[in-house]
Amino acid sequence: MKLIEIEVQNETYQSQVQLKFLAVPRIGEGIRLQEPDGSWASYDVLDLWYQRAVFGDVWVPFIHVRMTPTASDFGAVLRPDFSKHETDEGEEEEPAGY
Repeated sequence: MKLIEIEVQNETYQSQVQLKFLAVPRIGEGIRLQEPDGSWASYDVLDLWYQRAVFGDVWVPFIHVRMTPTASDFGAVLRPDFSKHETDEGEEEEPAGY
């Protein structure tokens, strides 16, 4: 089994690390990465691109990731105009049209 070395650029912590994967994740997929404190968290793949390596005719994959937002922050990332409204019963509802 051959592993693919991918450079992971983490937007949440403004860091870069090279990790080995069995397959190149696609844009929009989620992956689990270990946090600096040792816990595991979900991340979304925001971008994927390939760059030519300095040695030979080899293309190296890079991915750009960001921590998956919590349910309360979800709309702010994907739909900036999204805001939750509370009803009289205290339940949250989406604005009309969604």
